[in-house]
Amino acid sequence: MALAGSLLFWAFMLVTSVLLFPIALLIRVVTFPFDRRLAFLHTFSCFWASLYTWCNPLWSVRIGGKEHIDRHAAYVMVCNHQSLVDILVLFRLFVHFKWVSKSENFRIPFVGWNMTLNRYIRIDRGRIRGNLSMMRRAETALEAGSSVMIFPEGTRSAGGALGEFKLGAFELAIRSGRPILPIVVHGTAAALPRRGFILRGKHAIRIRVLEPISPPWAPGADAETLRTLAHGRIAGELDREPG
Repeated sequence: MALAGSLLFWAFMLVTSVLLFPIALLIRVVTFPFDRRLAFLHTFSCFWASLYTWCNPLWSVRIGGKEHIDRHAAYVMVCNHQSLVDILVLFRLFVHFKWVSKSENFRIPFVGWNMTLNRYIRIDRGRIRGNLSMMRRAETALEAGSSVMIFPEGTRSAGGALGEFKLGAFELAIRSGRPILPIVVHGTAAALPRRGFILRGKHAIRIRVLEPISPPWAPGADAETLRTLAHGRIAGELDREPG
């Protein structure tokens, strides 16, 4: 039963991606002259990704803390990473941001092509030049008023446990002078494990937006300090979650 349901889910994702990508392309062409941040296209991408949680009876998604988001501000958004499902559920926030994602994801047919259309930000993991390029593009996005979404663990954690954060997101916050917005996702590791494509029964998935960590920071605060603070807040929220 789990296998059949999983195959149906992935088939639905494939078919809808084929059908929706041309609409995304049309939106990009029509709105580009007056929508330099591509906000309309990102909103459509939020709808596209949200279809897969709205239409999946196995997943119930609850969102809390959206009152902490100022839609006129540009944040460095940092979130824990448990599963591929994190990407789908974070689109449910329906707020404007640019993803930072490994370059391999941009080569996925339809989904990756849409990431390119949205001018999401590539990172070549393990390459210094790729990291520098990512930082420059992220700073440009923030200057233009777009938030940037980063998984500071760099990859999905094992079994949902919170991993160590890399420094890049926090260096970006200091260099740009933008607030850090910590976000917690819980329940996705059980819904779809790290190394697998079989959906695992009914699961409650929760997103919690925490209060921003805003500049001016304490005198002498560096990326290490901000990393420790953000990690502690996200870890504390995960500890309070049932299960």
